[in-house]
Amino acid sequence: MSKVVISVESEKLEPEKLLELIDQEDCGSIVSFTGIVRGIEEYAKVEKLVFDSWDKKLSKVLREIAEKSINKFGVNSVSLAHRIGTVNPMEPIVSIHVGSAHRKEGFAACSWLIDELKRQAPLWKKEVREDGVFWKQGLG
Repeated sequence: MSKVVISVESEKLEPEKLLELIDQEDCGSIVSFTGIVRGIEEYAKVEKLVFDSWDKKLSKVLREIAEKSINKFGVNSVSLAHRIGTVNPMEPIVSIHVGSAHRKEGFAACSWLIDELKRQAPLWKKEVREDGVFWKQGLG
């Protein structure tokens, strides 16, 4: 299995299937994060989120940060997926799994990965809520 698995999903993101792709050899820990669509934002009901991306660059950026996390934190492997298109409340937006020898490095890498994804990924989010439509750069 590969040390880095990257996926950009336009229809459905399945965190448990992404977990199956992680290289677990020599791991004592797998740390996972899944971000989902909240049903309420700023006291308004969320109907859906619509993610737009710079398609040619998104996978490249995700791969770069995943590979950097392996070197920076000494973790064994990373699998990372993000949705584009329409995502409804309670559906997964992003999923990260980090395989490492020890949990400390896994937690640090997973936290760093979501922060870097929010900072670097060429994504734009449109929130469709009961009180209007709002565009936000990045994951917000």
